[in-house]
Amino acid sequence: MALLLSIMTFLIVVVIIALVWMFVGTDANQEVVRRRMESVRKAEQRGDVSLNLKLVRDEMLSSVPALHRLMMQWTWSSRLRDFVSQAGMKTKPAKLLMTSVVIGLGSYLIVKMMYPQFPIALLAAIVATITPFSIVAFKRRRRLRKFEEHFPEALDLLGRAVRAGHAFTTGLEMIGKESSEPVAGEFRATFEEQNFGLPLRDALLNMTERIPLVDVRFFVTALLIQKETGGNLAEILDGLARVIRDRFRIYREVKTRTAQGRLTAAILISLPPLMMLMLEIINPHYVHILFEDPAGPMVLGIAGTMQLVGSMLLWKIIHFEV
Repeated sequence: MALLLSIMTFLIVVVIIALVWMFVGTDANQEVVRRRMESVRKAEQRGDVSLNLKLVRDEMLSSVPALHRLMMQWTWSSRLRDFVSQAGMKTKPAKLLMTSVVIGLGSYLIVKMMYPQFPIALLAAIVATITPFSIVAFKRRRRLRKFEEHFPEALDLLGRAVRAGHAFTTGLEMIGKESSEPVAGEFRATFEEQNFGLPLRDALLNMTERIPLVDVRFFVTALLIQKETGGNLAEILDGLARVIRDRFRIYREVKTRTAQGRLTAAILISLPPLMMLMLEIINPHYVHILFEDPAGPMVLGIAGTMQLVGSMLLWKIIHFEV
């Protein structure tokens, strides 16, 4: 009993420390400097010879220097940072990693005490570990979808500004001030990058890396071609906005027609775990055989694998790219 109390106390303290560390705000000035230096770094990586800048850049992946140096040695750290940034979150990648590790370890120890069988505790640890990343992925997808939905309005505003005789960069500033988030924030960042000396081409290419959407790449490509060959920029923006709106209309129609299939897939995916939970409540002895019998873990593993494969197939059937 004393050992169990000590373990629970340790887990509670670790979780509290991790949560406090995760939600402590970062210095706003430091974040602004980091974003500006990051835009310069991306321009240099693309091989722009016009930027011969040797700067000491603030690319902190963690507030802990030792952890920052460790993560700098991993090639996927920058991708994780971009992944979190695309979700609109200010959390540093190290905080996300540490939170996932703490939650996974705590879930493993707690489930291990309740169910001594190793596969169950391992499964609980895996699910708990990937939960923070799933939340970030959900927020990222929702933010990108919202950006794509409001993107045509920004193109219309930019086209009207160009027709009124304003410079293109002035139109970017107007979008940053008058549009809704997250469109306003991304265009404001693009305007600030070129306003602080970064070439417009590199500022636009940086936007395609911050917002990895096909529509944004079309927009930037059209602007770069128009800048080199000339043409009516307002008509180009109007045409692009019209194409994006038509694609969204088709997407909503497809989503409406596949509503029944998506509901069926959700029921089929959630039915096995819900039935197992109900049986655990109604007749625990009936379910405990799967954990007590030597062949039980193997049966559960096969069932879980088949459930995962079936869920992936159902997702592919009902998911359409428009």
